[in-house]
Amino acid sequence: MCGILIWQLILSALALTAEAVNLRPTPASKRNNGPPPPQFVQTQGGSFFVNGSQFQFVGTNAYWLHALNSDQDIDNTLASIAAANITVVRTWGFNDVETIPENGTWFQHISNGTITINNGTNGLQRLDKVMELAQKHGIYILLSLTNNWNPHPLDDPGTAGGTRLVTNDTRPRNTLSNDYGGMDLYVRQLGSSQHHDQFYTNDTIITAFKDYTTAIVSRYKDNPFVIGWELANDPRCGSSLPASPSCETRVVTRWHSDVAQHVNSQDPNHLVASGNQGFVCPDCPKLFQRPPPPPPVAPAPPQPSPAPGTRRRRTPGPLTRAKLLRERKAMWRKARKVQKRSGKPSGGVRIRGRWMASPAIRAEDIDVGSATDGSHGVDSEDILSISQVGFGSFQLFPDQNDYRLNPEDTTLPLFNQTLQIGLDWIRFQGETAALLGKPITLTGFGLVTSGNADAFVPFNSTAPFGSDQGTPPSQQPFGVTDAERDEAYRQWLQAGLAAGLQGMIQYQWGQGNLTAQEGTAVSPTPDESGVTPNQDETGLSPNDGYTSLGTGQGEFLDTMKAGAQEFGPDV
Repeated sequence: MCGILIWQLILSALALTAEAVNLRPTPASKRNNGPPPPQFVQTQGGSFFVNGSQFQFVGTNAYWLHALNSDQDIDNTLASIAAANITVVRTWGFNDVETIPENGTWFQHISNGTITINNGTNGLQRLDKVMELAQKHGIYILLSLTNNWNPHPLDDPGTAGGTRLVTNDTRPRNTLSNDYGGMDLYVRQLGSSQHHDQFYTNDTIITAFKDYTTAIVSRYKDNPFVIGWELANDPRCGSSLPASPSCETRVVTRWHSDVAQHVNSQDPNHLVASGNQGFVCPDCPKLFQRPPPPPPVAPAPPQPSPAPGTRRRRTPGPLTRAKLLRERKAMWRKARKVQKRSGKPSGGVRIRGRWMASPAIRAEDIDVGSATDGSHGVDSEDILSISQVGFGSFQLFPDQNDYRLNPEDTTLPLFNQTLQIGLDWIRFQGETAALLGKPITLTGFGLVTSGNADAFVPFNSTAPFGSDQGTPPSQQPFGVTDAERDEAYRQWLQAGLAAGLQGMIQYQWGQGNLTAQEGTAVSPTPDESGVTPNQDETGLSPNDGYTSLGTGQGEFLDTMKAGAQEFGPDV
């Protein structure tokens, strides 16, 4: 009798074990490429979902995360981010070099037609650690697979401490976001010409990039804390290398379709996004069919006029150049009337805070701006219409790009103009994504503060405020106050929530008390006597002008926490 009872207990335990095994998610390799299990981030209409619940988030950028000098530094940084109620971190999933460095991290060596992927402890194992610790803290990771921007050192950098020149700035490798390799490195080492858009058209380069994406996406395809893959940061026709005359929007869109299909074939579990700035071109030829216009509806009852200083919502329906011109001219006429009543000068522009005279602008001279004329070679509407692109992405850096959808309202102070540009851009992107029926995220937004002006290094050499060109900084005021930054972020976060954005990712996180090591992204700083120690524990994360550390950090964190709370609780 006792033996029978023992066998019954054993059989019951085996049954419970089998049931538990069946409840575990089946690895992707054994699902015959079927639909992903529910723990992966999925989309339904214009929303993200995880485990059946809608997932909206506030995130931050930390491109340098894998370049930190210790596992503990990565752990502490992610813990600090989680403490701010931030649930998504966007970071670089690439680190390309043409010369293997003495110190620091590198993922891929591309030189003279030879490519080596580094799977060692100073290679992709550093990214493994980021993914492991992110999961520990409940943080989702958005990985970018390459960068549009990679200025080449102007002089031979030598090997002293790993220092190199990038965009006229002498800093250790991996300090700046544009110094992790990227498209132009592929072109310089593998291309048949020195045009940036070779990256999108040269078969050798495309194959090399696909091989690298395979190595990355297959490595993490079963990780549910990858929110998705971003094909590139800010892809466009031109970069540090110039664009060829033949590059236009369809070249960039065709590349997105090709690479998105490849990523999806290697990893059917995760979503794919572009990573572009959100530029559009209403009248450019399309590769993918646009959705039909919405059916006519009964006219809505008259609505009260908007409050002064606010913008009307854009008329629903597909965007066209003619519609943009009508709206821009209407805004110009409105601003003109206000100027005449107030007696303020018209026909001028502000350059870095100073009023400069310029020829008067007539309504018939108004044209669409660079954000909507296709001059960057990007049509984000056409890209988002690609079936393998799961969600839209755009960026907002008024210090470096022109996003104006309306003529400049010179009746407003300079900061309010910048604030309004951001509000208009966010609403426009939300409305565009809604028409296409897909989620959209703001993957990078930021303003340079006056306290960070000396540290500001533009992402690319074409940024309008990249240098003072010899003018003393005291005569060229640049940067907002900490309070203005926080107010802009607060209003932009609220506008994103109202516009239906599924996520908003601030640029960039700042972290202190890091392990410093000579020649790395976190290098020791000289002491009062000018002596630089080999290593210390007081290192700071990289700062290209957007980092918040020290004075004003508390208020910044309060702003981010409040925004995260409004977007919704963690899933």
